[in-house]
Amino acid sequence: MALAMNKIILANATTNTAGAYFSNVSLTAANAGTVIPAGTYLLFPTVNVIITANNGSSIATLLANNTGGMILSDGVNVFAQSMASGAGAAVALTINGGINANSTYTS
Repeated sequence: MALAMNKIILANATTNTAGAYFSNVSLTAANAGTVIPAGTYLLFPTVNVIITANNGSSIATLLANNTGGMILSDGVNVFAQSMASGAGAAVALTINGGINANSTYTS
C-alpha cells in the first residue's frame, strides 16, 4: 500500500484500472476489531461497521456505524470493528500502489 507517493495518473482512468489513482480495498471487521493496514483510506458508509482507534488510554470511536469518512492508519492503533455478530467488511478507496518491481536493470 503506497501511503502518499507521487504517481503518473492517466486521464479518465477509473478506480481499479491501470493508471488509476485509487483502488478498492475491503477492510475486514471482526467483533473484537481488526487492525487496518497502514495507509490512507476513504471509507464508504457501511452498516454494522465502526472505526475505532487507541487514544493512548482506551479505544475510542472515530467513525460511527454506517458513517463514511477518511481514515489515516499507522497499521497498529486503528481498527475496523463489526457491530453485528460475526465478521463484517467495509469497502474503501486507497492509493493504488502500482506493480512491485522484481529487479532493477535486468537485461
